[in-house]
Amino acid sequence: MMKILYLIPARAGSKGLPGKNTKLLGGKPLILYSIDFAMKNINKGDELCISTNDKDVLTIASDLGIHVPFKRPEELSSDIATSYDVIMHAIKYYEENNKYFDLVFLLQPTSPFRSQQDFENLIQSYDEDVEMVVSVKKAKENPYFTLFEENEYGFLDRSKRGNFQRRQDCPDVFAYNGSMYLMNVNALKSAKLHEFKKIKKIIMPEERSIDIDTMADWVLADFYLNKQ
Repeated sequence: MMKILYLIPARAGSKGLPGKNTKLLGGKPLILYSIDFAMKNINKGDELCISTNDKDVLTIASDLGIHVPFKRPEELSSDIATSYDVIMHAIKYYEENNKYFDLVFLLQPTSPFRSQQDFENLIQSYDEDVEMVVSVKKAKENPYFTLFEENEYGFLDRSKRGNFQRRQDCPDVFAYNGSMYLMNVNALKSAKLHEFKKIKKIIMPEERSIDIDTMADWVLADFYLNKQ
């Protein structure tokens, strides 16, 4: 059985929505949605790692009896630190302590809505030829139709050339929704995330694809939560 490192990255210092990881959504700290989801699915041999420098997140984890193995270094908690840096830091920490994993399952606390079926679809889509399985939503904007780039003359060109008269005739395009990333550890050691070539997707609906970055996102998440 494959061993999975469940990794929840939760740095302090959000500029778009300060304190969002511990802000109450439906009476529950935002990060708790991801912690509860991980705890529901974790198996023997797996590990939950909350990578954070946020003292409020550390308090929540402590109150739940969750061991946080390290406080995330400040150089990995800045605006310029990448998800890849955070993932590799966690893998290295565990390997230095003789714990090895086959997969990393990244759960972003800013995406609180996941169903059990989403998780099962993700796990079933993974095989050893895959570098990553990622959750996506169908994108409304389409590079064949509604996305443009400025050319050297200052005019707009379609981002992708095609001869489509209607948007619904264009190929489907997908956007990462930020919710779930299941990554092969060996692949992570040999390439950065943006260099991955063998990526599979699972599609999640719009109402479970909220990625909270601003107050507008928060209001929308609250709306979907109350609608459920």
